[in-house]
Amino acid sequence: MEILLYTALFSPLVGSMFAALFGASPKTLVTGVVTSALLGLSLIASTILLVFVLTSGQHVQVEMMTWMATGDLYIPFGFIVDQVSVTMMMVVTLVSTVVHVYAIGYMDHDKGFNRFFAWLSAFVFSMMVLVMSDNFAGLFIGWEGVGLCSWGLIGFWYHKESATWAANEAFIMNRIADLGMLIGIFLVYWNTGTLQYHEAFAAMPGLDTDVLTWMGIFLFIGAMGKSAQFPLHTWLADAMEGPTPVSALIHAATMVTAGVYLVVRSNELYSLIPNVGLFIASLGAFVAIFAATMALVNRDIKRVIAYSTLSQLGYMFAAAGLGAYWVALFHLMAHAFFKALLFLGGGNVMHAMHDELDPFKMGGLGKTMKGTMVLMTLASVALAGIFPLAGFFSKDLILEVAFVDHHFIIYTVLLLTAGLTAFYSFRIIALIFHGEDRHTALGFHPHEAYKFMLVAMTPLLILAIIAGSFKGTYFDYVTMILPGTEYHVHSAATYWIMTIGTQLFVILSIAFAYKKYMSKDIKVPDGTSKMENSFKYKLLINQYYIPYFYEEYLTKPYRELSTVLWKQVDQKVVDATVDGIANIFYATGESTRTMQSGNLSTMLKWMVAGAVALLSLAVVFGLAVRHSDEIKAILSGLGV
Repeated sequence: MEILLYTALFSPLVGSMFAALFGASPKTLVTGVVTSALLGLSLIASTILLVFVLTSGQHVQVEMMTWMATGDLYIPFGFIVDQVSVTMMMVVTLVSTVVHVYAIGYMDHDKGFNRFFAWLSAFVFSMMVLVMSDNFAGLFIGWEGVGLCSWGLIGFWYHKESATWAANEAFIMNRIADLGMLIGIFLVYWNTGTLQYHEAFAAMPGLDTDVLTWMGIFLFIGAMGKSAQFPLHTWLADAMEGPTPVSALIHAATMVTAGVYLVVRSNELYSLIPNVGLFIASLGAFVAIFAATMALVNRDIKRVIAYSTLSQLGYMFAAAGLGAYWVALFHLMAHAFFKALLFLGGGNVMHAMHDELDPFKMGGLGKTMKGTMVLMTLASVALAGIFPLAGFFSKDLILEVAFVDHHFIIYTVLLLTAGLTAFYSFRIIALIFHGEDRHTALGFHPHEAYKFMLVAMTPLLILAIIAGSFKGTYFDYVTMILPGTEYHVHSAATYWIMTIGTQLFVILSIAFAYKKYMSKDIKVPDGTSKMENSFKYKLLINQYYIPYFYEEYLTKPYRELSTVLWKQVDQKVVDATVDGIANIFYATGESTRTMQSGNLSTMLKWMVAGAVALLSLAVVFGLAVRHSDEIKAILSGLGV
């Protein structure tokens, strides 16, 4: 089993290093093939480990080597495959393999083909380190690794200013949050004496509640940044500047779910501080509806799907905050499949329309892109939570958790979000694939993606359809280490009213979306319509003016303060001091360099002067030693 663990972990790293060898070379197809094959190998190893954990109920833990041992601090490079980590391993490797194969076609004509696969596989390796580590330090290494790789992938097209800006925004905002996480890790070590999960969590019940609360808060700040929770959410939509396979992998299935994984992995801590858990759940519910409202009006396919991801992350945090950790992890897994499928479908549409992302400029694409239409429609059905697809079993279960725990405000907010989700999802489907043809008049001639790209997407489609049927089996094995609470509405009548009512609400939202956006009157918005000039539309399209607030009241003042300090302090004080010291040495050297002119008479003069000076010092020192008592008496008499 140890060999399989190392195979699952290091195969992506080998692929990344191989692709990096060709990073500066023209496109080499072998880089895509080799990295995809190695990801497939990692997937196979992870699957075998899943079967082992599932059938035996045991876990696999290895200590590869000692990383740090000083005083009482001992941190190994240790990895664990248990019920929680193997779930994440399966999600990461499966989606990564699909994305790698898909990207061979998507990046076919890109000059940075080889460099892309080097970054992409490096990201997968970092994500595997994050989920497989058996201690907080190892998790943090992977955490920072995915942050670095996401910077490289979001800004992959570095010749575009918008891409480099988005990459920097994501990197900096996550660094701010990671400071909070680092403080949380310090608190864990300071109070438990270890960073190993098992040992640290075992020591926590004996700690003061205030200490545990601060631990939970600071760790969650790190989760807020990585999973783009309010107010650290603005980077996620801007990160759509990267290639679409990046969005499918990083911003749907892996990196952005790392914050949820952290809370689930730390369930033994958060179970001791339910008030912090309630805050997490409340924030999650707020983010769910907050992001959904922004998706209602956005005219960028990828940004709509990004806001959808943000909204679904809110669902996951709502479940985790209420103590339903296994439910949060179940929705994380199911969501990864249909959301990655949506992103990849959006990539097909983007390529067909020559990088156009405005759905109002499309219409009727279902005639030429039937395969993509079917894939995206079924993914949207799963996202909307319609029976019997995966989203129904995972998302409705979160609604049930909120209802059973009597958090009716959270339940109501999440229920409304479900309706909004169905509406904006099928708003996009209706505008892209149905209704009047608006693209031909604009000069677009769309085409379907390569067949192998559609075939590569098929596993995600199958899992988006059937993943919900694994709920029972999943519950039995994951609750071996997570709290095993089952959530059932006690009254059968209430359960059926809730379930059927939610389904009807969602279906009516879809019907309304089709009615509104399949009309023959749909035109490309030009900023003159009544709706576009309404306050509500401007509020939503400008993201509630939060990015504007950050720019005007945080970024600009900080930039101006930095400019003032640079000119007044750095240049006039720091630089002036350093330059002044340097000038002293320069002037001294300039005035004394004649001593080393090489002229014999000059050298003899300095030699004599030196000898006289040394003899004088020797005489003075000798007299001082001989008459030290008299000198002390004189100084004493003077009061010195």
